[in-house]
Amino acid sequence: MAHPSHGPVVPPFSRPEALFTDPFGMTSWLRARGIALTMDNTNEYTAAISKPTPGYSNYKQGSSNAGQMNTALHINWEKIIGLKGFATHALFTSRYGTTANRMMGDWLAHSSEIYGGGGNVVVHLVTAYGEENLLGGRVSIAGGRLTEMSEFSASSLFCNFQNNGFCGRPKAAIDNQYITSYPAGEWGFRVRGRPSRYIYIQAGVYFAERGIYANSQHRTGFHFNSSNIVGQLAPVELGWEPLLGHQHKLPGHYKIGGQVISAPNPDNYYDDQGRPYALSGRTARNHQQTWSTWFEVDQKVLHHSYSNAEGGLTAMSGVIYNDPRTSLRNYEAYVAFVDRGFIRSRPYDSFGVVMTYVKIAPGVSDTDMLDLSMVPAKTAPNHATGVQGHETIFETNYQIHVMRGVVFAPDFQIYFRPNAQKNLKNVEFVGFKSQIQIL
Repeated sequence: MAHPSHGPVVPPFSRPEALFTDPFGMTSWLRARGIALTMDNTNEYTAAISKPTPGYSNYKQGSSNAGQMNTALHINWEKIIGLKGFATHALFTSRYGTTANRMMGDWLAHSSEIYGGGGNVVVHLVTAYGEENLLGGRVSIAGGRLTEMSEFSASSLFCNFQNNGFCGRPKAAIDNQYITSYPAGEWGFRVRGRPSRYIYIQAGVYFAERGIYANSQHRTGFHFNSSNIVGQLAPVELGWEPLLGHQHKLPGHYKIGGQVISAPNPDNYYDDQGRPYALSGRTARNHQQTWSTWFEVDQKVLHHSYSNAEGGLTAMSGVIYNDPRTSLRNYEAYVAFVDRGFIRSRPYDSFGVVMTYVKIAPGVSDTDMLDLSMVPAKTAPNHATGVQGHETIFETNYQIHVMRGVVFAPDFQIYFRPNAQKNLKNVEFVGFKSQIQIL
């Protein structure tokens, strides 16, 4: 939100409720000097309570655990050297574990969102960038190592849940090898402006890199040279953020956006001569430009009068639609509800329900049919063991505020048509998500 002044200003850094609020006065001492250091742990466990589809020797009923340690460093350079409106932000992570959904044949949505992309190293750099805030915070300019989908199609509400089809961001929003999502970063530049209190528009240019999630090229996140850059991504987003209700206690976020990706992407059906590459055996046709679009809404529809400012029922819905020639997920639609503080004596607890639907691109389905119809059958793309069509995932959880800085959330998930294949039986998972804000 814009600051009342009209000059450059660094907005206050957030100070989350933490297990150690101010150890030995360190946090207060640092923040008084413009330095904010935060640290947290997220852990996610899932276990299959149904047996896998018979006939596949590599499918098994099992469980998994995945997690991460995060450290963030924010520096207000106005306080340190008088550089008005300028701040830097750096985020590091260390991830561990694996995810259980693959044991049951699904490769589209991790049952533990926190899995993957961290390189299996002690320190993985996620982002490191500078940000200048002008006109009282109404204009923000950022550049450096950025994560695109932490800025666009983004919401802090997504990770009230655990499944990767929704948490982080809806999975279709990053259905391209060059779109960065946490914990991957790339060189980029983003400008956001607020022509009014409730409206923003933002745009950016990000440099598409090969292997942004691959250990061979970005294991630690400290690969800074341009050897992997093969193109550009240009997203734009328009948002409306009203405060509804006669007491203005019902915040909402409405956004529409899209991006053009100018980098080599293979066709999901045709070869370079216009024939199905599954039949010809030739290289898939290359597209130098592709695109993605999104429309998303979250709106608090009810505020509990007996609760705190965050309490109430919030509804969420959205659609992400991708270029059907180059995508795996042609589109994704979702609806979700989060109710925080509905139990009077538990103001920080919340209950959530989400349903996501993913439609596979027609070219992917047709390629699967051709590959699997051959004798002997060829290996289909995307780890498919049947024709991929569509998948629905249901998830519900209850977040328990255990104590200051500690949240524990029992979780239940159902995969309808895992991996978008009708030949795979539905799978149920139980588990939990724990979050500990250390600093």
